[in-house]
Amino acid sequence: MQHTIKQSYTFCGKGLHTGVIANMTLHPAEAGSGIRFVRTDISTDAIVPALATNVGPTNRSTTICSGDASVSTLEHLMSACAGLGIDNLLVEIDAPEVPILDGSAKPYVEAIMADGLLAQDAPRKCLRLREPFHYEDESGAIIDILPAESLKIDLTVDFNSKVLGVQRFVYSPPPESSAPCPHNTGALPQPLPLRAGYSFGSPSRAPLSPDGDSYSSIDDNGGCKSYTDYATQIAPCRTFCFFHELEFLASKGLIKGGDTENAIVVVEHPVDPATLKRMQSLFGVGDLEVHEGYLNNLQLYFPDEIVRHKMLDILGDFALLGAPLLGTIIARKTGHRINTAVCKSLLESDLLY
Repeated sequence: MQHTIKQSYTFCGKGLHTGVIANMTLHPAEAGSGIRFVRTDISTDAIVPALATNVGPTNRSTTICSGDASVSTLEHLMSACAGLGIDNLLVEIDAPEVPILDGSAKPYVEAIMADGLLAQDAPRKCLRLREPFHYEDESGAIIDILPAESLKIDLTVDFNSKVLGVQRFVYSPPPESSAPCPHNTGALPQPLPLRAGYSFGSPSRAPLSPDGDSYSSIDDNGGCKSYTDYATQIAPCRTFCFFHELEFLASKGLIKGGDTENAIVVVEHPVDPATLKRMQSLFGVGDLEVHEGYLNNLQLYFPDEIVRHKMLDILGDFALLGAPLLGTIIARKTGHRINTAVCKSLLESDLLY
């Protein structure tokens, strides 16, 4: 059964890369219409369907285009739709970039979960693979997809970082019979202090909570421990960047809307006081410090929040298939470019049914 939202929700904020203030309203949409964006600042007819075949630039975010209209950085909203089971949505936006808000999907999830979803009198189409699919590029990014009757994503990220190590997360949503929003009862996480003695540079052991419980999604056999609660385990995880990238990104006209409230900053190399002062000036804040490999602007929700955010991103990008995919996705070192390239390749092939 397909689902849409029960009422309209409005979000306002600046775009991460453009810095342009956007007013964006999510509206219920009729069954079978899918997820569509309307650039109301251009025309009520400036409609961009959220499909991989409409993907444009993917430099640090995902952009979709149709005619003269484009919408960028839509992956967090699309991820919320995928995680909550939203099939049909009309998104009105008066700017070229979706507001970054807190850098996660949490604001969307909190708003929509408060009311639940509206069931629609139409069957939900799911996509399946006829045979295994493999995609690899020159950067070493790899995505393999195996035919299956449910979705599982096994994601590994490796930035060659002593701070992050190699992080892995296995995502497995509850069966559709318990959807939509089957996992809406848990409280969203609060920032957690790091457990004494935890080493972010040690990929061999799972991140630990302050009471010693493992945050790992992986069991002793390398599989998924249990169904993943998207609302509490994935949605709150925020976007990130490396400290040494900040000045370069700013020089390229990106992150104009970046601030210390919407991104985790990983500090891989020693930082001198003069560089910290330049960053304080760039973001208009004071008292920035480096603490255990991270800038002190935010506290982590999870010690492995980086791979969880990458899971949030891959869910958002794969939502551009236009329908839920049933299969086992094994991904390593992926980003928006390879995620959307895979989705576009699948839509243009005869592998899906």
